[in-house]
Amino acid sequence: MAFNTLYTVLVADDEDELREAVCTMIPWQELGFRLVGSASNGLDALQLVEKHEPDLLLTDIRMPFISGIELARQVREMRPTTNIAFLSGYDDFEYAQRAIQYNIISYMLKPLTVKGLEDELRMIRQKIDVQFSMFRQAVPRSDEQGPRTNELMALVLDGYSDLDGKAEAYALQCGLLQNKNDRPFYTVMVSVLVKGDGTFDTPASFADSVDRLAAKYLRGASFFSLNKVVSVLLGSPADFGEFLYILADEITQMSGRVLDRRCRVGVSRMVGDPGALCDAYREAMEAILQGDRAEAGAQFISDLEPAVKGGELLCKRALEALEQHYMDPGLSLVSLSGMLDVSPNHLSACIKKYAGETFINTLIQKRMEAARELLSTPGLKIRDVAERCGYTDQHYFSYCFKKYCGESPNSMRRRLEEERSGEAL
Repeated sequence: MAFNTLYTVLVADDEDELREAVCTMIPWQELGFRLVGSASNGLDALQLVEKHEPDLLLTDIRMPFISGIELARQVREMRPTTNIAFLSGYDDFEYAQRAIQYNIISYMLKPLTVKGLEDELRMIRQKIDVQFSMFRQAVPRSDEQGPRTNELMALVLDGYSDLDGKAEAYALQCGLLQNKNDRPFYTVMVSVLVKGDGTFDTPASFADSVDRLAAKYLRGASFFSLNKVVSVLLGSPADFGEFLYILADEITQMSGRVLDRRCRVGVSRMVGDPGALCDAYREAMEAILQGDRAEAGAQFISDLEPAVKGGELLCKRALEALEQHYMDPGLSLVSLSGMLDVSPNHLSACIKKYAGETFINTLIQKRMEAARELLSTPGLKIRDVAERCGYTDQHYFSYCFKKYCGESPNSMRRRLEEERSGEAL
């Protein structure tokens, strides 16, 4: 292998025999992988991804509770560095095409022989090798001090007012505007690698690594200046809403996984004209300098103001919002962060730090607490209890309930009824 390391892999399939065969019959280490776990449904797979942070998720596309496509979407939001390989039948190919954007590295058709799977895993390993190599062995671009880069640096670091027309002229010259009618929105992102004492220790080549990742999601350009990489990203508000936090997470995760380095990313607000890029740069720097400078992670300037968006108070607000909306089947980390006007990265870290649990587990626990209370209501059907707790699938609800409460909803209801009958005697 390129880096003398084993890539971690998680296997998810609801067919017990197939899953067991894949886990036990594949010579994982010989192929350059280390098996870290297996799951029989999408929910367990998602929780294991959050726990083990695998390099590869090998999953059936049709899974109980959370489909393969929905699993891929949520994995990308949580762990964008995790590659996903689908196992599925011929009829699912068009269905799988919908998930191509979610870091799908391979699509394998069932039935699959052990040899066929081994061959595909070798190819997947080579693809991940290339991903890691491109991130690790990036070199400064030949145009690092070229005219376009110098103009971009002047626009971001020095600042030019649109009043004298220089901002638009520089933006056209350095490629931020395609023509005078082009009106994208901008965000400035600053990325640094840090030492244990929090001082910046970023090589110039890191600009190329950041640019390669950014190109997966958004238009933009990066340059290196004074131990940091400065990126100007272009897009629509919808683009930024969907991709910006994923990109920031991927940069920090890849830095930790591939370079074994802590990375901090600061992100500005969205601005509508190139004349505001200097102010946006200052915001990104302000964001990156907040908190423990030796700690890896992404920080958005919007997460810092007002003060109620930070720390234990934000966690309290999140739990209050979760209390009000847990019955919504579509509630997710992204939708909750939108309600609180903070980034998903920031909210996830805050909940984990102050509540001591991940968002997924916190939400499930809240739903199970509500379910226990509802089950004590006579005449309320299990299906109705499930719906009131945010589950559209009764079987999914029953699975979660038994997993977290140690007994099925029906068993608990019978036990509660017996206890009430005993008290009445």
